[in-house]
Amino acid sequence: MRLRLLVVEDDRDLNRQIVTALEGAGYAVDRAYDGEEGHFLGDTEPYDAVVLDIGLPKKDGVAVLEEWRKAGRNMPVLILTARDRWSDKVQGFDAGADDYVAKPFHMEEVLARLRALVRRAAGHATSDLVCGPIRLDTKASRVVVDGAAVKLTSHEYRLLAYMMHHTGRVISRTELVEHLYDQDFDRDSNTIEVFVGRLRKKLGVDMIQTVRGLGYLMTAPEGAAAPLR
Repeated sequence: MRLRLLVVEDDRDLNRQIVTALEGAGYAVDRAYDGEEGHFLGDTEPYDAVVLDIGLPKKDGVAVLEEWRKAGRNMPVLILTARDRWSDKVQGFDAGADDYVAKPFHMEEVLARLRALVRRAAGHATSDLVCGPIRLDTKASRVVVDGAAVKLTSHEYRLLAYMMHHTGRVISRTELVEHLYDQDFDRDSNTIEVFVGRLRKKLGVDMIQTVRGLGYLMTAPEGAAAPLR
């Protein structure tokens, strides 16, 4: 559930359907309708995963992916291919794709594959993220503290999910802003402080530390169970 995605698909109806499903699952999502726009966004914005169609106008998906990889862009990429074009799948993997879905597809499969890609990229093997008494189920978008469910807003959930994917690492406000919000959101880093404050209050456990001048650090208290990886 980490956290900002890009969808590059020239079929506007399909693009809208994918974006709607991803936003409904709690992601912040940007979209592009051709290879040139998609390449530019993927090359300049810090996406956590990309859904990339192979057959795009202006620049095909394989070329886009090859250029990203040559430039050192290592975000997970799920490619969309035509069911009868096995050669597209081979080209996609050779260009650096992490997984594929053949059209037509069930949206739940896209969501499940993206969850798996995001987990693996962060070093997690299961859909549950655990830090001390906090358990976050990325499949169900559910948060539990000491066995009790905690209700979070979408922004609070995305913030917690991102920090739990990166426990033990100081995360700057700038990084959080870049990964929590899509392009159209007013990216004021001061809002992060507000969300962190709300999150601390709702969780009721002292897990998020403020590292002055650097950002935030999420760590489990001593003696707590280590995260599942």
